[in-house]
Amino acid sequence: MSTSWQDPTSVRLMLDDLETWAVVGLSDDTSRTAYSIAKLLQQRGKRIVPIHPDSPHVLGEQGFATLADVPFPIDVVDVFRRSDAAGEFADQAVAIGAKAVWFQLGVIDEAAFDRTVAAGVPMVMDTCPAIEWAKPAL
Repeated sequence: MSTSWQDPTSVRLMLDDLETWAVVGLSDDTSRTAYSIAKLLQQRGKRIVPIHPDSPHVLGEQGFATLADVPFPIDVVDVFRRSDAAGEFADQAVAIGAKAVWFQLGVIDEAAFDRTVAAGVPMVMDTCPAIEWAKPAL
């Protein structure tokens, strides 16, 4: 595993400084991990934006079918999709001017990581905010 995937500076930037998180794959299904992580993000003071083809309201927030449909700036695009489908969301994040991209635990696309970082957008992958927040501060 590439340690640059979980660069501590990028992780801290996203968790400490960036506020609006588009959560790709978030639906109102409370049994899904995306739901519990979005709820944790809210509890930590983040604004969540559900991104799902059905555009549901989730956790009190209006959903949007695509990242391009969101009418305000997004800080972090947090991707809950299979690795083989995740890269397109990193590309869309760069296209909309997101400040960072986060691929969840088990979501790995090295080519998307390379493209995103080369575009000047910090990215982490194969980890979760819950895991990172649980780590002791250095």
